[in-house]
Amino acid sequence: MVHMTQAPARRPVGRRQHDREIVSLAVPAFGALVAEPLFLMADTAIVGHLGTAQLAGLGVASALLMTAVSVFVFLAYATTAAVARRVGAGDLQAAIRQGMDGIWLALLLGAAVVAVALPTAPALVDLFGASEAAAPYATTYLRISVLGIPAMLVVLAATGLLRGLQDTKTPLYVAVAGFVANGALNAGLVYGAGLGIAGSAWGTVIAQCGMAAVYLAVVLRGARKHGASLRPDAAGIRASAQAGVPLLVRTLSLRAVLLIATAVAARLGDADIAAHQIILSLWSLLAFALDAIAIAGQAIIGRYLGAGDTQGARDACRRMVEWGIAVGVVLGVLVVLTRPVFLPLFTSDSAVKDAALPALVIVALSQPISGIVFVLDGVLMGAGDGPYLAWAMLLTLAVFTPVALLVPVLGGGLTALWATMTLMMTVRMLTLWTRTRSGRWIVTGATR
Repeated sequence: MVHMTQAPARRPVGRRQHDREIVSLAVPAFGALVAEPLFLMADTAIVGHLGTAQLAGLGVASALLMTAVSVFVFLAYATTAAVARRVGAGDLQAAIRQGMDGIWLALLLGAAVVAVALPTAPALVDLFGASEAAAPYATTYLRISVLGIPAMLVVLAATGLLRGLQDTKTPLYVAVAGFVANGALNAGLVYGAGLGIAGSAWGTVIAQCGMAAVYLAVVLRGARKHGASLRPDAAGIRASAQAGVPLLVRTLSLRAVLLIATAVAARLGDADIAAHQIILSLWSLLAFALDAIAIAGQAIIGRYLGAGDTQGARDACRRMVEWGIAVGVVLGVLVVLTRPVFLPLFTSDSAVKDAALPALVIVALSQPISGIVFVLDGVLMGAGDGPYLAWAMLLTLAVFTPVALLVPVLGGGLTALWATMTLMMTVRMLTLWTRTRSGRWIVTGATR
């Protein structure tokens, strides 16, 4: 495990130093991000052999769980920015204390989710349209898995704490270990113990609790070393929640964009919605690579601003934008070149392929724009500029929604829909670029 003893680093003075810092944070962050969806893939592979009804039940329950987790991702983002500022200011004790406030908030929110979800599990499953055969399996999986939500949220907050401390390697190690443990436990409990879908849920809960325990052990060691209090602090927890609200609005607005796009695709026809789901899965995978640079941005920018180094923050922002564009160009080229190989992995239906091929070209062309968006999103998060991010995403949603809803009326099919998605990313880019150019995000000090 990485020891949390590092003092604030001096400002890198050249591009190479910036590059080394970005790579050292972004590469492990990418590994940890990729490991997360592997949990669901492992569950799907194991449960899939139990039967179609069980797999359908898992699909409904996992959709509910992933929605809950994505809503609370602000626990990682807000904690990273706040902790990084304290690190930049040279106060590791306050940095760890700030992270503990996020962890206590995660526990409170997790307990609230459990209290709501346990009695309402059957109703939630019905709301998502589970079939009569799949509903009992979905309810069973959801009721057991929801017990792991507090651990999942603690992992988010603790990951944010470590990122703020400029440590993305420990989250990678924990994510990989958690994935291995999850696969082994699921296989043993589903088949070895004969628990069926319940075994899969229990295996995931145990793995999540184990990950949370490792994180808490790392945080406890750091707290003891630097004399940071571990007791809950009402004012600190309230401040963490207040910092998270704008990021929650941003996340919900982004989720609304994706839901609207899926609803529009469904109205275009079966081939189009099938092609849309394939493209959306690829788009999400590409986002992991860009999000890794954004995570590095959160940690680096927060640290520079905490240290009062405005020029270092500007230089790092500029270099990360260059990285975002370069990675976006590479990803776009890869999408174009691999289309003939990629699509047959998901479908043999020629109608689905015909719908997906031109839309994939749009996705490829939009990747440099996405690179800028992800990086600037991370920069402004690192600066603690959450309220602006919330308003910018609400504006983007307001522009996107009417244009997307016109696609079935005006025609153009899935290609037009993904052109609209590119419009959405362009609006995001313009709002973020305007804010970054204004310099209003640059607020120095241990707190914003």
